[in-house]
Parts: sequence; C-alpha cells; structure tokens
Amino acid sequence: MGAARHRRCYGQGHLRGLPEVDLTGGGGSAARVRASFDRQRIMRTIGATLEHVADGEVHIALPVRADLTQQHGYVHAGVIATIADSACGYAALSVMPEDAAVLSIEFKINMLAPAGGTRLIARGKVIKPGRTIVVCGAEVYAEQDGAEKLVATMTGTMMVVKGRGLVD
Repeated sequence: MGAARHRRCYGQGHLRGLPEVDLTGGGGSAARVRASFDRQRIMRTIGATLEHVADGEVHIALPVRADLTQQHGYVHAGVIATIADSACGYAALSVMPEDAAVLSIEFKINMLAPAGGTRLIARGKVIKPGRTIVVCGAEVYAEQDGAEKLVATMTGTMMVVKGRGLVD
C-alpha cells in the first residue's frame, strides 16, 4: 500500500511525517529512484532494468541468460533474490524523505518453482511504511510465451538511513 492510500485508510499519524510522493509524472521521487537504480552496478552486471516506478511500487525485469543459471539450467536463486531485494528496496525508497537512503536489513525469500522462461519480473511493493523501518513484499514471475508463472515471494525489511553520508 502506498503512502497516500495508507494515509487515507489509517490517518496521518501512522506514517509519522513521511511526505506525499507522486511518481506518476516521472519527476521528483521517480527520478531519484531511477538515478539510484542506474548507479547500482549489480543491476547492470546481470542486465536488469527498471520497468515501473509508482508510489510504493517498483518492477524490475531481467532477461533470462545462460550465465545467470545454476547447474540444472534454471535462474540461480541468488539472482532471483537480488532482483526481488532491489524491487523491495526501491519501492521503499519511493516513500522515504528526500534526505534518506535505503538499506536492506533483512529479507526472507521462498522459492516456489524453478525459474526458467525468457524473462523474470520482480514486483516490489511497500506493505508498511514507517519513519525508520519500511516493510515490503515482492513477487517474482517467470515469463514464457506471454504467460507468467510465480516463482518466488519475498518479505523484506528496509531501513531509512539519514545523516550517515549515504545518498540514493
């Protein structure tokens, strides 16, 4: 649930002063998320791209390549975890104040099915925003011939980092 919807449902006090963010126009926070993603070398290394940025939601796509697979030919669990973690992290960043950076402090991933196909898509979403901790979830789908198959789910905890010299 995004920050604006959370405020409508639960009131301002539950977000403890997080600013409203509007990412639909591609400016402000969306530009910040995109710029940070572009600096993340691991995403470039594995060939992941940022497909969608909205208030509290990010999608990351990854073409399936042979060099990203494990011994059975499926995409390696570490690669799946990498795109799911980044989808969660950037979803969290989209609801954080401008002077804050994001760091993952914990995640749990469930591998539900072997990840094959031609492309993976990780869809990260903020579950519970907060002043110091943001809880997120991600689902990773394998695409093949226009169909999607759920291959992994993640729950992640992201820390709001301020005043430590980190910039996103």
